[in-house]
Amino acid sequence: MARVGVIGGTGLVSLTLDGPVLGNIDRDDALSVATPYGEVPLRLVSIDEGEHTLVFLQRHHGGGDAGCPPHAINHRANIRAMADANLDVMMAVCSVGTLHPSFPPGTVGLAEQYIDFTGRATTFHDASSVFTSATTPFSADHNGLLEKVLRQEQGIPDDAPLRFTYWLTEGPQFETPREVDAIQRLGGDMVGMTMPREAKLAMELNVPYVAVCIASNWAAGREPGDADRALDHHAVSAQANERLGPVMACIKALLKKR
Repeated sequence: MARVGVIGGTGLVSLTLDGPVLGNIDRDDALSVATPYGEVPLRLVSIDEGEHTLVFLQRHHGGGDAGCPPHAINHRANIRAMADANLDVMMAVCSVGTLHPSFPPGTVGLAEQYIDFTGRATTFHDASSVFTSATTPFSADHNGLLEKVLRQEQGIPDDAPLRFTYWLTEGPQFETPREVDAIQRLGGDMVGMTMPREAKLAMELNVPYVAVCIASNWAAGREPGDADRALDHHAVSAQANERLGPVMACIKALLKKR
């Protein structure tokens, strides 16, 4: 029996389970889970007579809307609630701005590393010195499975990169073109405002974590033929939510993993 947690955000505002995409839905319950850090709304889905369980969290707590802004998300409550669901793996779905020429908008890829120079700590250990290794911040085993799925779903050849480095920005403003230039020089392939904070907390709790990243737009200043094009949150979200076929294939693969 697989227990898979899925964390959605701008790239997965809500989870639609119409049709036998993941299997036969036995139960679909909305829960409010209490943690030491606050209440968290979760959705608990039982599939194929309880053979698989899907736990869905909207990281912004927004239901069908964007909800809480990225800089104000209660990540400790979110990840604590998900970990307490006894998951085999957490899969985050992220909408990102892309800098990498092999990761154009509309492509779904994976995070292999992250860079966080925001200067804001994200930890469960405020009162004691606990140092957690982040050499491999994402589950190599699960990333290997999801890479195969994403290549097959999108027709991406084996020699094309599909794993990238996520650069965490503070938000809620988008980046400037000069910030994007600096990010690329320092190794960033994509930019976003949330995911590495979740990855850090999952590592502290020893829960395998992967991030499926939807390239929803070119980062600021990188739009071909229109370097001055302004970024719009609603347009970014709409683009991300049009690429959920590969995302659903990833969820299905994790649920069926033995």
